[in-house]
Amino acid sequence: MSDWGPVFVAVILFVLLTPGLLFQMPGHQRWVEFGNFKTSGAAIMAHSFLYFALICVFLLAVKVHLYLG
Repeated sequence: MSDWGPVFVAVILFVLLTPGLLFQMPGHQRWVEFGNFKTSGAAIMAHSFLYFALICVFLLAVKVHLYLG
């Protein structure tokens, strides 16, 4: 059996934390902007650190597992 939990967690977090899709921090005008579909270098770095922190929490601390097959 293969463990698909880390794959699903990584894909969902990647889609949700894409800068400018749902939110962007720091934004161009304000600290947090929602749905502006724009990005900057600072926003990419902030979202990368947030993604890394959340992936570590879900995979190492919570130990999400999903077995298929």
